[in-house]
Amino acid sequence: MKKIAVVPGSFDPITNGHLDIIERASRVFPEVRVAVMNNSSKNSLFTVEERMDLISTVTAKFPNVRVESSTGLLIDYAKSVGASVIVRGLRAISDFEYEMQITSMNRMLDESIETFFVMTKNQYSFLSSSIVKEVARYGGDISALVPAEVEKALANKYRK
Repeated sequence: MKKIAVVPGSFDPITNGHLDIIERASRVFPEVRVAVMNNSSKNSLFTVEERMDLISTVTAKFPNVRVESSTGLLIDYAKSVGASVIVRGLRAISDFEYEMQITSMNRMLDESIETFFVMTKNQYSFLSSSIVKEVARYGGDISALVPAEVEKALANKYRK
């Protein structure tokens, strides 16, 4: 049986930090599903379709990565695609506490699906989609933080 890993997130927008986690997961697991989660409690800048298009574009160089979306529980999505692993990136201690709660709940819902934590590279330890959007909104240079396609998409969003 092929090991399928899920890398979930809202990816609004995808950053170089997200991309790094996806790339590293793609080197370890034969199949990686990037799951764009539609979190109704978040006010997203990009639609789910726009986020999926951006992610598909910037991950096209990884042949074992597929981009999909889900509106339900992550654990239900993981089960529906036959995943045995959820991959989550950790930036700081503050991430760990939140991720531990989510992982514990996921384990309670289905203990057969493991969660693997991947430490972010140091240069991305401060990086979040929220920070990127804030800097982009005011015309700051985000070229080192996101792929060029995302930088362009953000410029187009804030020009409107």
